[in-house]
Amino acid sequence: MQAAAVKKTASAKKAAAAKKAAAAKKAASAKKAASAKKAASAKKAAAGKKAAPVKKAPAAKKVTVAPKKATARLKDTPPARTVVHPPGGESRTALVRRARRINRELAEVYPYAHPELDFTNPFQLVVATVLSAQTTDLRVNQTTPALFAKYPTPEDLAAANPEEVEEILRPCGFFRTKTKSVIGLSKALVEDFGGEVPGRLEDLVKLPGVGRKTAFVVLGNAFGRPGITVDTHFQRLVRRWQWTAETDPDKIEAAVGALFPKSDWTDLSHHVIWHGRRICHARKPACGACPIAPLCPAYGEGETDPEKAKKLLKYEKGGFPGQRLNPPQAYLDAGGKPAPPLGAG
Repeated sequence: MQAAAVKKTASAKKAAAAKKAAAAKKAASAKKAASAKKAASAKKAAAGKKAAPVKKAPAAKKVTVAPKKATARLKDTPPARTVVHPPGGESRTALVRRARRINRELAEVYPYAHPELDFTNPFQLVVATVLSAQTTDLRVNQTTPALFAKYPTPEDLAAANPEEVEEILRPCGFFRTKTKSVIGLSKALVEDFGGEVPGRLEDLVKLPGVGRKTAFVVLGNAFGRPGITVDTHFQRLVRRWQWTAETDPDKIEAAVGALFPKSDWTDLSHHVIWHGRRICHARKPACGACPIAPLCPAYGEGETDPEKAKKLLKYEKGGFPGQRLNPPQAYLDAGGKPAPPLGAG
């Protein structure tokens, strides 16, 4: 009986071992099948990827690139070549370097750059700058001699008959509004500043007709305090050069000011404005006669032929009179001609 029990236990152990071996075999088979299935899927995916059609990249846009020195080109020089610009934006460091190089190049082209309004003192400059809104500096310069001859001081202009001032300012356009502004600012100078033009931005912008642009013209050119003058020429050029994409004058002032040391701001304004008036015009830029063409992202927007571009140059660059009746001697030494008085020619 004891032997039978032992025999029965041995049989049970044997059966359990067999069952365990069968389960292990089944698991191994399942694992092997899964591996095979995974390998087949990977092979199929690789084949599909290989067979997928390749999407053709769009052709790169070709742009006209300026020659290394646009002003040095001769008449029979071949036209500008076309190259493909690599994608990607300009780094901040590269932008600063390019902007400062442009200013250095313009300083060589316009070493005689100056405010193009005739004035002999801060009062004349602030009045002339207010009058220059929506008209040319030339027309202002032709008008102010009669105005300052009759009203040489803030006290004189503050007490003037508006109708008489309007008649003098009529050639400037918007003469009624401008008369109100110049008489108003003269009264403010007399009442609030003792008849003297203040030398601080926060004081200047309180005067009738005086905004930040006018204030910086006065500060930079009458008091030697740096400022950026954001007029229409300045706005157009700094966007063409991709110094900033801003359109608001105050934001443009801040963005461009951050690219240059403060000590450069006043001369920078003169260089940019002079270039906009003489070469980089709004409608027909003289690209083929531009000294900074190799640095300009907008090269090609205007006339690129050197001979045709020369015919677009204005003022002393084109051999014509400037805007001031009494320009600085440096301007005359550089070949500039004084503007004619009102009614001449």
